[in-house]
Amino acid sequence: MLCSPDELLQKNQALSGAWERYQAAPSFESFVELAVSINSFTEFLIDKGVTALHHASHQLEQVALALFSEEVTHPLPQHELDDLRQRIGALTRMTAAHANAAAGLVERRQDRTQEAPHNLEIGHTWLVGHTPEPWRELLAQLGYFGIGAQFFTWSDPLPENGDSSPLLLLDLNSLPVTEWGERIGALRERYAMGQIIAIGVRSEFEPLQQALRGGCDGCLLEGTSLHGIVERIMELNERQEQEAYRVLIVEDSKTASHLIRRTLEENQIISEIVNDPRQALNALRQFNPDLILMDMYMPNCTGVEAARIIRQHSEFLSTPIVYLSGETNVALQVDAMRLGGDHFLTKPFNPVFLNAIVKSKIERYRALRRTMYHDSLTGLLNHSSGKHTLDMLLSSIAHEGGFLSVVMMDIDHFKQVNDSYGHPVGDQVIRSLSWLLKQRLRKHDVLCRYGGEEFLIALPHTDADQAFLIIDRIRQDFSQIRHPFGDSHFLATSSGGIATYPLHRTGDTLIKAADEALYQAKRGGRNRIQISDA
Repeated sequence: MLCSPDELLQKNQALSGAWERYQAAPSFESFVELAVSINSFTEFLIDKGVTALHHASHQLEQVALALFSEEVTHPLPQHELDDLRQRIGALTRMTAAHANAAAGLVERRQDRTQEAPHNLEIGHTWLVGHTPEPWRELLAQLGYFGIGAQFFTWSDPLPENGDSSPLLLLDLNSLPVTEWGERIGALRERYAMGQIIAIGVRSEFEPLQQALRGGCDGCLLEGTSLHGIVERIMELNERQEQEAYRVLIVEDSKTASHLIRRTLEENQIISEIVNDPRQALNALRQFNPDLILMDMYMPNCTGVEAARIIRQHSEFLSTPIVYLSGETNVALQVDAMRLGGDHFLTKPFNPVFLNAIVKSKIERYRALRRTMYHDSLTGLLNHSSGKHTLDMLLSSIAHEGGFLSVVMMDIDHFKQVNDSYGHPVGDQVIRSLSWLLKQRLRKHDVLCRYGGEEFLIALPHTDADQAFLIIDRIRQDFSQIRHPFGDSHFLATSSGGIATYPLHRTGDTLIKAADEALYQAKRGGRNRIQISDA
């Protein structure tokens, strides 16, 4: 769970407050506020991965949106008021229970993090099935990456006092499909904050429907490779907080622009307002938004003209532009989008729909940017973005004072791995080392796939001896990973070189010194870590 218990309770309190205001003064405007608040809470739960609360909040959202119409009279009929009251009350009680459970969980994880700041400990992962035999290799693989998975049969009692938000992997194939819903539902009720993934599910429609309808968060199809299952589990365990969405509002009306800002703030979207479109370029450079909300008709410049001017600058070519206007002429709307826009919303806008459009456009925009700056095989920073991030980090360290250790690390005899087992297997070995690095390093460390099987690592506020202890432990653990190949397996090793600021004072000299230390490790016999001699 990525949100604090206080944050969860504050969001729920905002929803409860909107409900109280509607009951005190039932009107369409106060119901709009309630609907936006419910939508905001639902989106928040999705972002944080709080599965069970999301299910309840989503059902509440569907009920509210069905009543979201100017034709609906207020106050609502008594039976609809009672239904909303019951759903909001139940959601509030569930939120309080989950916040209390999460408070203890967060406290335990913080204690463990303080004890071992360079070693991320994963929560409980439980595999439930008929027999452990088909899954022994999976359990072993997960163990290599610090995921202590346990196997339980369907008749075994699961731990009573364990983690309240485990990752549950269900082998449902040993059960009749008719029992899936009951089994999954019982686990969902008991571990409401956990993730439930069905593994080895047949690709036919019915079994997938039964698993997802029963309460599974996802399915891994029958025939998914061992590495494919490990990769999905790693993704679930490495959910990270993302930076808040940023929207530039270009709107000449101060009243309209502040209404839009208030709507966006309900979903924790940060916004900047520009009332004069001629100031849009300066605002884009200073604010660096993920999306532009553009009024169509403004004094001195139309929205289409502003969009065309923005599109003349290469750095803003892919920034989404959504028009807001009272214009209902479809032909004019189409022309507006041809001339630089991405979407068109008519005024008065539905605030829930506005937030949904903004978030979906930003998610796609960020996904596009991610492909530009990250390596497609490992998801790590690519060569150029890794060097750029290192230079920015080095500038910060130089200003603050302290150490910065840079590590060049690669896989020994990697050409032999490719020649003996094939490039797809070689790719899996690269992924294995990247997974291990991501699990063992801190969030503020820099991790980059520098090229081929070579990785660039930057460890701020870490001297050479500390860096050696961290990286050498990773080297040892990587050498124990059994990489599957057919009915057998093989082992691989890695080597690394370390250089440290302020002994080396630029990003290029740090990389060069670390690279030279890496080659010393190779000449020294491989499967070792070398600190730069300089």
